[in-house]
Amino acid sequence: MSDSRRIGGSFRDPNGFVFVADGLVYRQVNEGYRSNYDQLMESDLYAELVDRALLIPHSEAGSNLSPDGQGYKILQPEQIPFISYPYEWSFSQLKDAALATLNIQRRALRHGMILKDASAYNIQFRHGKPLLIDSLSFETYQDGQAWVAYRQFCQHFLAPLVLMSRKDIRLSQLLRVYIDGIPLDLAKSLLPKRTWLNLGVVMHLHLHARAQQRYANKKPPAQSEPTSRRGRLDKKALMNICDSLRSTVNGLKWDPKSTSWARYYEGDSYREEGFDDKYRTVTEYLSIVKPDCLWDLGANTGAFSRIASDQGAFTVSIDSDPGAVEANYLQSIGLNETQLHPLLVDLTNPSAALGWANGERDSLAQRCKADCVLALALVHHLAIGNNVPLRNIAKYLAALAEWLIIEFVPKSDAKVKVLLASRQDIFADYTQSAFEDVFSEICEIVRSNSIQSSERRLYLMRRRPAGAS
Repeated sequence: MSDSRRIGGSFRDPNGFVFVADGLVYRQVNEGYRSNYDQLMESDLYAELVDRALLIPHSEAGSNLSPDGQGYKILQPEQIPFISYPYEWSFSQLKDAALATLNIQRRALRHGMILKDASAYNIQFRHGKPLLIDSLSFETYQDGQAWVAYRQFCQHFLAPLVLMSRKDIRLSQLLRVYIDGIPLDLAKSLLPKRTWLNLGVVMHLHLHARAQQRYANKKPPAQSEPTSRRGRLDKKALMNICDSLRSTVNGLKWDPKSTSWARYYEGDSYREEGFDDKYRTVTEYLSIVKPDCLWDLGANTGAFSRIASDQGAFTVSIDSDPGAVEANYLQSIGLNETQLHPLLVDLTNPSAALGWANGERDSLAQRCKADCVLALALVHHLAIGNNVPLRNIAKYLAALAEWLIIEFVPKSDAKVKVLLASRQDIFADYTQSAFEDVFSEICEIVRSNSIQSSERRLYLMRRRPAGAS
């Protein structure tokens, strides 16, 4: 048996768990799940879902890899380059993940199986599109059984989507607090009265929340009396629930143009003369680095992220503005891009380790090792907009990747003047020379180029080896 470690978030399911051995991710199928796994594979459900890119493909590995020696099967799934979480997704990413889950549920029912889990954390993005990564989410369908994952679907997908669409896009961040899904009574209390005019929202959220409150201290009839007329649900009824949920989710909309950062490049202080020069320089720097994995921090709508992804690098395109990330994702889908993953993260408060013992959900920095970080028009927002000292910025960025491509924007730039317009300039040490001095303590400045028709400057830096000065 190779040295292995269990994934922190994989301990709740008695049917199996995920572990890492020799740098690869595996999933153990326990004996208790044998019949369900065999039906998944023998019913052609697995083949259909994999063929339609709705389920992660896997191969069966040797049983000697089992960490406890008790696994029925050891699966080696196709490796996902970056694990992201629902509170880091744009509106349409979460919506597409919800629709994929419902699509999987319908196909499972047609093959005599049903989803026993409908967690948003079981969905990941591969080649730019959502798919299920938990092959143990299925169980054999028994005639008349309720869909036990219905509440989970509503809490993980429907509640946040309705809140984002009908109340405030920023309410997606409630998923960081409630990692088991937004409580329906909370969602109900936050929604405006006009949502009572939407039949699907009324049925699956408002009335569902009431039912939860009514049966808070006892099991609802559908679970306590599964054989009664009231509790039985035939397959057609379950299909109708899926169709109703799908129609409700499809009807939810949000306009990414409602945020200012999605239109950031409009009227940019150097766009007409310098944008092309900046684009060429970044392209040149990336051709030197040749990263396999790049993080673009403050990516906006991903214009420069696509330089890296077009060169073949898997690119995590990170921004804190929901509109920019939404526009980035919609463009990625429209172009059928497979190497770009837009992500919603505030770098002044990046995703932390969450859940039981702070081990169920990894922090942003724990999930992937980037070869290169792209930080264009970012440093002034952190230093002046958020009072983060240059030395702190340098340490953080250099810890993320060996190579850095960074833009310095001086105080004379129109964008910095906007930041300083409504506050006192207390940033005497925010100068190009101070920037170079601070970063030179940690990195070697390999290249440096001014951007045409501006006072901005681009740098290619490489982190110094530990102990070097």
